[in-house]
Amino acid sequence: MVGLKPSEVPPPLGVKMASAGAAACIADIVTFPLDTAKVRLQIQGEKKAVGGIRYKGVFGTISTMIRTEGPKSLYNGLVAGLQRQMCFASVRIGLYDNVKHFYTGGKDNPGVVVRILAGCTTGAMAVSFAQPTDVVKVRFQAQMNLDGVARRYSGTMQAYRQIFQHEGLRGLWKGTLPNITRNALVNCTELVTYDLIKEAILRHKLMSDNLPCHFVSAFGAGFVTTVIASPVDVVKTRYMNSPPGQYKSAINCAWTMLTKEGPTAFYKGFVPSFLRLGSWNIVMFVSFEQIKRAMMVTKRRTEVIN
Repeated sequence: MVGLKPSEVPPPLGVKMASAGAAACIADIVTFPLDTAKVRLQIQGEKKAVGGIRYKGVFGTISTMIRTEGPKSLYNGLVAGLQRQMCFASVRIGLYDNVKHFYTGGKDNPGVVVRILAGCTTGAMAVSFAQPTDVVKVRFQAQMNLDGVARRYSGTMQAYRQIFQHEGLRGLWKGTLPNITRNALVNCTELVTYDLIKEAILRHKLMSDNLPCHFVSAFGAGFVTTVIASPVDVVKTRYMNSPPGQYKSAINCAWTMLTKEGPTAFYKGFVPSFLRLGSWNIVMFVSFEQIKRAMMVTKRRTEVIN
């Protein structure tokens, strides 16, 4: 990815896509409880609390969920989440370098505008493939596992079928516009910030191209991304989780939030969002760099043997 030394041969597209998908799945498994807590905090306030349960803060939300629903509730929607990452991350991260080179005609050292354009492009492309998996993931994370409270869905495949039967294809692609907006923002901010921080560290020789450099770059990318993308993320989560007819559109959802709850509603769940995005970026980028290198070493050894 990003920050290749001039003497290094860039990995093939297949290696980058497979590495990105695998790394994103690892990051999702590690950080999924934070993502679930973020979703619960984001939807809090749009309707009356079920069973009188109110969430307060990321760790308070996690402890409340464990106490009332059990530890497994923190991983509600994990299957759909992993399906999403294999479709989503492999495209938005794996294709980033190729799209960047396409826009520059293969020239080295592309400018910030080209990087942003490449990030927006692959982010939007990824959403068009992975949107149904995101809808199912969010709805699973939002549903509560309480005695006496009806569950919307009992399994991942049943959720896909039920959404299609009751809401049609539009239900599976519900929230595509805010999700494209959100992921275009997230992708270009995340990848471009990681790109620039890593290049600056290497250029000024503050660190070598190894794990500490990847850690610092990923942490910085996670913070900047959370600040920029949080408002769109809250709207996306609420709109995708809403039953048919609650909101006329994503814009109507945003307006309802603003008029009923005020501007601070757009930053609900900011701390878990940052903890999740920061930690997710660290795990994903570090895993991505290591998996990619391991796959390239394996590829070279195979070529030597053959």
